[in-house]
Amino acid sequence: MRLTPPVPAPPLPGTCSFARCRAGLAAAIALLFAGCAVPASHPAVSAATPTTLALAGPSVQLAPDWWRAIGDPQLDRLVADALAGNPSLDIAAARVRQAQAVLERQDAERGPAADLDAQVQGSRLSGRYTIPPPFAGTVRALGTAQAGLSWNLDLFGRQKAAIEGAAAQARAAGYDAAAARLMLAGSVVQSYVEVARAERRAAIAARTISAREGSLSLVQTRERNRLASRIDTAAAGTLLAQARLALVQAQAARVLATNALAALAGRGSDYAAAIGTTHLAPDAALPVPAAIPADLLARRADIAAAQARIVAAGAERQVARRAFYPNINLSALAGLQAIGFGNFVDLDSGTAGGGAAIHLPLFDNGRRRADLAGATAALDVATAQYNDAVVTAARQVADAIAQVRTADATQARQREVTAGFAETNRLNTVRVASGLNSRLDLVDNDVRLLDAQLADANLSIDALAARAQLATALGGGFDPVQDAIR
Repeated sequence: MRLTPPVPAPPLPGTCSFARCRAGLAAAIALLFAGCAVPASHPAVSAATPTTLALAGPSVQLAPDWWRAIGDPQLDRLVADALAGNPSLDIAAARVRQAQAVLERQDAERGPAADLDAQVQGSRLSGRYTIPPPFAGTVRALGTAQAGLSWNLDLFGRQKAAIEGAAAQARAAGYDAAAARLMLAGSVVQSYVEVARAERRAAIAARTISAREGSLSLVQTRERNRLASRIDTAAAGTLLAQARLALVQAQAARVLATNALAALAGRGSDYAAAIGTTHLAPDAALPVPAAIPADLLARRADIAAAQARIVAAGAERQVARRAFYPNINLSALAGLQAIGFGNFVDLDSGTAGGGAAIHLPLFDNGRRRADLAGATAALDVATAQYNDAVVTAARQVADAIAQVRTADATQARQREVTAGFAETNRLNTVRVASGLNSRLDLVDNDVRLLDAQLADANLSIDALAARAQLATALGGGFDPVQDAIR
């Protein structure tokens, strides 16, 4: 007797065999992983470090109000007025608020959202459609009221990355505001130093004018008594005119500097006219490091902002990467639907539903790939901008240190030059009074003496300006924790 294996019965309609179900499941999983495959896209720029820039100097501590070390209460008031009234700070503060609003918006996307929709509409219902009598072919009121709830589960962290990026942008905006305050304070100090420079030059010119007016009067008396020539009088008049020119130039420079201070404070010409005489300490107690501090990168607000933007760009890159993953949402709704007002309040008109939805991107003709490449390039841009800010900061500190040293050394030599011209002038005056020299012989030395005195005044101000510039380059007492958001 020959046995034959039983023939399996064909599957019932609407069902599938185990093999077919397994094949379908495998195909679905394959499609899932195909949709989630993330193309390779790696950053090409690395962030600079203190080691790569050879930063090895000791740390330098600066007070947030470092300009008070200059010792002029009027300067302190001018800086306070500028920090309170300069329009550029309003712009920076508005950008901080804008970044915070974006952060709040991104954070709100992480939680559930609920909405309510209601509608009443008069409509003629078709008599030749799916609506049965007695409603078919009549005009009825259609009412709908529905409450919905939706929630993106963010299983793959796309929304979390977006929140991290927005938070980093908010920190960067706060650091930008801190950098703006520092630059504003530094600009006020520099303009105030120019006021002091003009005042010192004016004082030197005024003293020189007084002395040369006396000399001209004396020469004119000698000319009338035939003890001096017209040439001597002309020489004395030329020296007086030179001193008066120096005074006019100094007064004009002071007007420009006070106008700059008024603009920095957000005020007008009346504010500039009220600025009194400066009283700067000759040797301001501002620190001067021997080398660029190793912690410079943590002391600058602009560098902190650039670093925060690297974090933000990295988070945006993660958003672009996770766009390749499925998106799963939960939704639910409940409401009322009825034809006619009377039926609308009937409990049988209630409707409800709920469930989960998955969105799986399979093919978009390269859009997500391009978005990821663009986000990676944006990260490289942020990193390159950070490196540029770091190199610029190191150069600014190095230049400021060199300027302080040069100003100190040059000032010492200039004082020797000024003293030499002053002694020569004294001896020449004695010889002219004794009749051994003509007044014309003093012209060249007198001109050089005034120039030397003006140069001496300039160098003393240059030394103070260089110290203020160094304080700004070192970060001006920036605190990353306190100055992040204001």
